[in-house]
Amino acid sequence: MGKKVRIAGGVIILISLLVVVSLFFKSVDVAVLNPHGEIAQQQRNLILFTLLLSSIVVIPVFILLATFAWKYREGNDQAEYRPNWDGNKRLEAIWWGIPCVIILVLGVVTWRTSHELDPFKPLVSNVQPINVQVVTLQWRWLFIYPEQRIASLNMVQFPENTPVKFTLTSDAPMNSFWIPSLGGQVYAMSGMSTELNLIANKKGDYRGSSANISGEGFADMTFTARVSTQDEFAKWVQSSKQSAPLNFEHYETIAQPSRDKTRLLYDLDDMGLYDKVIMKYMMPSHKDVSFRRNVSKMEGI
Repeated sequence: MGKKVRIAGGVIILISLLVVVSLFFKSVDVAVLNPHGEIAQQQRNLILFTLLLSSIVVIPVFILLATFAWKYREGNDQAEYRPNWDGNKRLEAIWWGIPCVIILVLGVVTWRTSHELDPFKPLVSNVQPINVQVVTLQWRWLFIYPEQRIASLNMVQFPENTPVKFTLTSDAPMNSFWIPSLGGQVYAMSGMSTELNLIANKKGDYRGSSANISGEGFADMTFTARVSTQDEFAKWVQSSKQSAPLNFEHYETIAQPSRDKTRLLYDLDDMGLYDKVIMKYMMPSHKDVSFRRNVSKMEGI
């Protein structure tokens, strides 16, 4: 009777823990588990698949750990002592075979999804993608729309169900661009340019942040990713045309270290601004006369 009570108590505790965990994730909005974009959905499914597959090993291991700890405790004189038992080929085949199969499955899935979710891979859509150039600063974000000839600070906006091609670089320490509700993060480094393709399936404001420690202002280095309708995006672009012009000289002021989270809009006055930011790290010094000469040539293009 006592054994049955202990087993029933363990089952009740296990079920209670599962209920508590389920209620926690249901009440708390965990961005990576509540995706609003095609890429984020595939990544969420991959996380859940990996978790469930790993549970095949993890759960029995914890159950056996608790069972052995209880059965072979010091005060249990009923436990069978078998000092000459050196192994069981059937059991060893199980506890070695199952993990090997799981690792093989995870390896295949990882290889396939690594190619399918390649951040450089353009998204298939009937809608023309929007190009956004991203410059990470200390500790702010600058977004440049070369086709719309506008720019924004600490906020990026684009229409729903529209592919967005982010091209990223850094004018500060290496950083990481991340919108958890829409997809995974990608690093941005000085003097280099990388890409990330995302799409949002639902309107709303989503939190964007830095996923790489980059100094004392790192914790506050956030931005807003606003997903709107096509009409709302067009109106936003038009309103930006009335803002202050942004050229390289003005950019150098913005690029100074700052924790100011004010959202600002600009009328892009320098179409080669993104390339000039990269070129700052292709020269010996951005204050060098040769750099200034190259910048002047680029401005004349």
